[in-house]
Amino acid sequence: MSTPHPARGLAGAIQRVTASALGPYQTAVIRIGFSATFLLFLLRELPHRHEMYGPDAPWHWDLARQLISGNQAFTVLMWSDSTLWFEIVYALALLSSLLLMLGWHTRAVSVVFMAGVLSLQNRSIFMGDGGDNVIHLMAIYLVLTRCGQVWSLDARRARRRESAACAGQEAGGRLAPGEPAGIVLWVVLGAFLAGATGAGGLGGTIWLPPLLWCLWVGQGAWWAVNRYAPRNELRTLLDVIANLAHNATLVVIMAEVCLIYATAGWYKIQGSRWQDGTALYYPLKLEYFTPWPALSDLLASSGVMVMVLSYATVIVQVAFPFTLFNRRVKNFLLAAMICEHAGIALLLGLPFFSMAMITADAVFLPTAFLVWLGGRVTTGHERLFRRRGRVPAPRATADGPEAPEPGGNGSHTLVG
Repeated sequence: MSTPHPARGLAGAIQRVTASALGPYQTAVIRIGFSATFLLFLLRELPHRHEMYGPDAPWHWDLARQLISGNQAFTVLMWSDSTLWFEIVYALALLSSLLLMLGWHTRAVSVVFMAGVLSLQNRSIFMGDGGDNVIHLMAIYLVLTRCGQVWSLDARRARRRESAACAGQEAGGRLAPGEPAGIVLWVVLGAFLAGATGAGGLGGTIWLPPLLWCLWVGQGAWWAVNRYAPRNELRTLLDVIANLAHNATLVVIMAEVCLIYATAGWYKIQGSRWQDGTALYYPLKLEYFTPWPALSDLLASSGVMVMVLSYATVIVQVAFPFTLFNRRVKNFLLAAMICEHAGIALLLGLPFFSMAMITADAVFLPTAFLVWLGGRVTTGHERLFRRRGRVPAPRATADGPEAPEPGGNGSHTLVG
């Protein structure tokens, strides 16, 4: 039996990395999960938004301005201290979270989502429970991924465009469905970016202005090439660049999750309370972390259970990065970590931290499981509409939404 030549294996790996955006279902879960987490957080804190991030915050505008002048963080809330401007920013953060979750023009909306996350979190840095740090990082990473390939309005629009093209229904020169909205969005964001850059409103960060301008110019070039030279070599080059950026970012997200668990686990090992197995007992006795006092007291009353859960937490967190090369062990520990975060949400009253960590864990979920899950959601959706007397549009495949042809962020529109 002949062994494959090393050069062929390397060429195949390069071909795979450059020819397609890997992990379309995993990145879709990342997109949906983090945007939904931030959306629900903003909705929950809607009555308290002025006290948390607005004009009535204890960390008032002058203090925030002094801090940002030193750390050069980005936040559009420092452009003005008016209540109206704060309400506009908060509303845009809500809207961008919803649109990103639905997958509408994901490339452009992901940039607006990132701006909303950074603006609110950098305005009041003491508001958060740990999950805000994860959302902060992932919001930046999402703008470099093609996270709208599946389970998005962009993917549905791409399927409809392809169906219309196959049926010969698209006349030459006519804008594709969703394209006018993409053009308007691109122009508006470009004007806003130009004004912010000219006024020095992007802060002192070195990386943010070049990133935003590269994304804006790149999307314009992408739209022009797809519209006027779809089979040109430049189209292939742009596709390769987009795939490389997506795949490199996906690796960074995976490494980030491993780093979070590795550092958390190794720091726990150094603590005496984790070493003697009593660490879990103390948060169960804090009023702030006991939304269900009876349940917390029941768990805290069992010394064996407290010890088992304390040791299991450390073992799972330390071991997880070393199990990535063994699929079965990795999937088992992944399920254990998801259950652990679900328990944290229930017992300690930290739902948004748990949602953020579960979403981050989802980047390691098997594709077959995600496809199966998408199929079950589609089946349930069709049954629900059938009971109401409405027939949903037919799906491209029986297992769930079909990934569109690679392009943009799941779309060939200007800011798809």
